[in-house]
Amino acid sequence: MGEFEVHRVRFFGLVPAGVRCLACQPRGARLALARTDGAVEVYNFAANYYQEKVRVSARAVPGRTDPRRAMTAVPPQVIPGHEARSVESLCWAAGDRLFGAGLSGDITEYDLARLSAARGVDGGGGPVWSMAANDGGTRLAIGCEDGSVKIFQVIPEGIQFEQNLDRRKGRVLCLSWHPSDTHIAAGSIDIFRVIDIASGQTVQRIMLNHHVQKAKRECVVWGIALLSDGTVVTADSFGRVQFWDWQQGTLAESHTVSTSAVLSLAVSEKEDSIVVGTSMGATYQLQLLPVKLGGPEKRWVRTKPFQHHSHDVRAVAHSPTALISGGRTASDWDRLDFPLPVPAQLIPVWLPGLDAQLVIRPLMEKVQKKGYDAVLRKFTFPHRRLVSCARKARLLLFQFSQHLELWRLGSTEETGKDGEVLPVCRMPEHLVQLKTKGPEHIYCSCVSPCGTWLGYSTASRFHLYRVHCDSDGISLRKV
Repeated sequence: MGEFEVHRVRFFGLVPAGVRCLACQPRGARLALARTDGAVEVYNFAANYYQEKVRVSARAVPGRTDPRRAMTAVPPQVIPGHEARSVESLCWAAGDRLFGAGLSGDITEYDLARLSAARGVDGGGGPVWSMAANDGGTRLAIGCEDGSVKIFQVIPEGIQFEQNLDRRKGRVLCLSWHPSDTHIAAGSIDIFRVIDIASGQTVQRIMLNHHVQKAKRECVVWGIALLSDGTVVTADSFGRVQFWDWQQGTLAESHTVSTSAVLSLAVSEKEDSIVVGTSMGATYQLQLLPVKLGGPEKRWVRTKPFQHHSHDVRAVAHSPTALISGGRTASDWDRLDFPLPVPAQLIPVWLPGLDAQLVIRPLMEKVQKKGYDAVLRKFTFPHRRLVSCARKARLLLFQFSQHLELWRLGSTEETGKDGEVLPVCRMPEHLVQLKTKGPEHIYCSCVSPCGTWLGYSTASRFHLYRVHCDSDGISLRKV
């Protein structure tokens, strides 16, 4: 085997975007993930949670007629972000159709074949903070900044407005449908309410901070779930997971799982397990267990705490065999350009460090075979190529969301034994930074092996540049 120089590249300053929301496909095999930069990724449960890829037939590409080249282009299934499009909520509807909504106020359907935002509809209530699909996937409910809850019908051509529900003061931060499609639970600041869909009116309104002695700060309802037996589960900024009988308006159970805020909540399909995420990076599982072995009476019990994140866990999901959580970075709130003032109680407390990983924790009692399915999985790096190498020119091209960096590798004149660190006679050099124009994020990029051509593409355009190096420096010319 020949000798190789191994370069320790420590100048790629990539800061991955945190996980903003998750959505498990009901009775399906896919997980959708949205990051704080607006990018959307799709993972496949059946393929060990690896990121899906979309096969593109080469016959459909002009100039390619060789059948041996067909079905060879396999890009990762990542929909690039957009500066004007934030994603606060994702949900699957009508089987395999994916919808997203955010602070721009639009409801967007994603084309998973073309990896783009297919169509968008204005929600009509300002920024959208939450969205949920009914059990059949035929209707979407959105919670808006103006306090309204709106219902849209999913049709083959997209979605169309169906109904306006009772509007109250305060942004709607979380939503949940009853499995029978008769009621919707909506969480806000200090209160949650249950709305009857047939009449469109609020039938129950419960204030949460009445149960806290001398509460001087507002209680934010970050997560809510309306179970089939009529129980409403809430997760709030006081670190509590509470269970309510909404018809009587009474508190059935309360669990203080953390001294910090509980920011996310997800329920299993059988409604016997709940996972929550906190602003201190911890996730907790609560299970519905019998009070006495074999007895009919059951209660919710906090059974499993996990500490897989260093920052707040803003998104959780519950698959039949695993608990799924996504972390955020300390710079995520600075990165987002909110079109409205955000109250202090909506911004979590940060810890030092970096965390933007997706964690999949298998439930051992649900795993039938002790194999790879029983392994804890952490996705800590992007599943698409962000580095391109020009071998002949000794150049590296680094891809960021809205700019590219071209570097020249360092070199050495020394030789040594295997494993030795050689002194560098020429340091790595940052040659150029190329910033994109417009709100679209970069989808892919590449530099030619000779280092004289550089190209990148967004969702709608391709850009090509000629790289010219001389004694005076480096210059780029757009082709």
